[in-house]
Amino acid sequence: MSLRKPGDGGGGGSARRAGSPEEARELPECAPGGRLMPLLPWDRFSAWLHCVCVVGFDLELGQAVEVIHPQHAKLTDKEKTNICYLSFPDSNSGCLGDTQFCFRFRQSSSRKLSWHCLLDQFDRDLPIYLKKDPAYYYGYVYFRQVQDKTLKRGYFQKSLVLISKLPYSHIFHTVLGKIAPEYFEKNEPFLEAACSDIDRWPPPVPGKTLHLPIMGIVMKVRIPTCHDNPGTTQVLQSTQQTDTQVSIALPTVHEVDLFRCFLPVFFHIQMLWELVLLGEPLVVMAPSPSESSETVLALVSCISPLKYYSDFRPYFTIHDSEFKEYTTRTQTPPSVILGVTNPFFAKTLQHWPHIIRIGDIKLSGEVPKQVKVKKLKNLKTLDSKPGVYTSYKSYLNRDEEIIKQLQKGVQQKRPGEAQSIILRRYFLELTQSFIIPLERYVASLMPLQKSISPWKSPPQLKPFNQEEFMKTLEKAGPQLTSRLKGDWIGLYRHFLKSYNFDGWFRTRRKEMTQKLEALHLEALCNEDLLFWSQKHTEVETVDLVLKLKDKVADGENLPVKPGTVEKLQMHIDSIILALPEDLQGILIKTGST
Repeated sequence: MSLRKPGDGGGGGSARRAGSPEEARELPECAPGGRLMPLLPWDRFSAWLHCVCVVGFDLELGQAVEVIHPQHAKLTDKEKTNICYLSFPDSNSGCLGDTQFCFRFRQSSSRKLSWHCLLDQFDRDLPIYLKKDPAYYYGYVYFRQVQDKTLKRGYFQKSLVLISKLPYSHIFHTVLGKIAPEYFEKNEPFLEAACSDIDRWPPPVPGKTLHLPIMGIVMKVRIPTCHDNPGTTQVLQSTQQTDTQVSIALPTVHEVDLFRCFLPVFFHIQMLWELVLLGEPLVVMAPSPSESSETVLALVSCISPLKYYSDFRPYFTIHDSEFKEYTTRTQTPPSVILGVTNPFFAKTLQHWPHIIRIGDIKLSGEVPKQVKVKKLKNLKTLDSKPGVYTSYKSYLNRDEEIIKQLQKGVQQKRPGEAQSIILRRYFLELTQSFIIPLERYVASLMPLQKSISPWKSPPQLKPFNQEEFMKTLEKAGPQLTSRLKGDWIGLYRHFLKSYNFDGWFRTRRKEMTQKLEALHLEALCNEDLLFWSQKHTEVETVDLVLKLKDKVADGENLPVKPGTVEKLQMHIDSIILALPEDLQGILIKTGST
């Protein structure tokens, strides 16, 4: 199928399905040469959501998926079972009225969207901690339980669930807050109309101000990019024409109320930061799924801008397909953070080394009383007092300054948003103080640019040497940027054995290898390749052309200077034109799409 740029004339119905010509022009390019992806029905919807499910309660079957929209969305039986059980609070939670929470579950089979390469491009521009994980889905839930005497069970129980690859909890909970209450009153036609609205949304491009219409209102959002300064919130750009329609401007797409989540374990925030950084097994025992899911998301975000590379489950039940895997006593607990509400877990997970028990999350005017870390043997049931149950001893001395600052805020009735900003900045500075020495050392593993020759393979990175890194900490360690004292060396040694270090270093090594390949490509572009080919045999020239074509294909995904790939293509074209006609025809066809 030939693709046309907007304005070239023609175009099938599926291309028009996306919306106006203006909207089509805004879509990023996905193919070499500036060709646009053809948009199929539900492509825009699929950029944001995999599907919308309605989960109800059947007296004979229990929880059951009643509706999947759009109807062609595929879910395996295992995925449906997970969605069914994770979409309802445990019976002990006693969630009367409306409850919102989220969960995360493994994808059973791989699927590619019709414009997956376009979405991969968006993913490249995201901060590392917002990149989608191909192995997992998120489920965003709006659950309603109200008395209804007309039903046999005496209660109306139903959940509206958004299934997505994107970790944009604030966007999706806002959407659910707008559509779920009306859906429970108006049923299917309303849900179809809401999904049609989402299918008119622009793609989730990082860094752009997006206007997202949903059932009569417009949400204005901006997805962060990897180029934003960590810890800063970009001001949403104003556009006079559209701002008259904006009903809600969302300050964040993914952040939770950090201070409210950490308030029950206020005095242990620094220890919890260490446990998350080190990828230690953690259980959050909470009275409801909304509190468990928010607390788990808060924990994962506290080491930002580092990504948490281990598994985490904001809400986990005994019916989860990984229940046996995560609760077996025959092996050491895995590196995972679980959010649970069922009292059964207090017994099942007694062998886990770190357990956080939280009560009802609320922002009172009282300053939390100092609570000591409790011993694990004291945790018998879910009715145990709130606190942190662990035998872990922190590597770093406690920072009394942040405790005093936040306590003062509670006493002065400082808004929760302001408290969260202070806490988020504290975690950010702590993480940056920890990671900067590692970044500095890893940068030194990069070969010098002068060692890159266009006629040799790109040089290799030097290997990471733990002892060599440790020696750098004496003069260029975290003490340069952090006032905290303690066993920083011990913390680094523990971190270097963790999944978080492994994931971070693999990502950095890949980025640096790509940078070397990009510099090699740029070095090739600066050579007179036509002159080289005239001094060598036809066989050697053909070999060069084939290698250069591979370089052009790879260059699409490398951080090269603008125009580099095009310049290399011009080199290839000029070399081919200088060859005999029979070879020209073969080489033009080879590798062309």
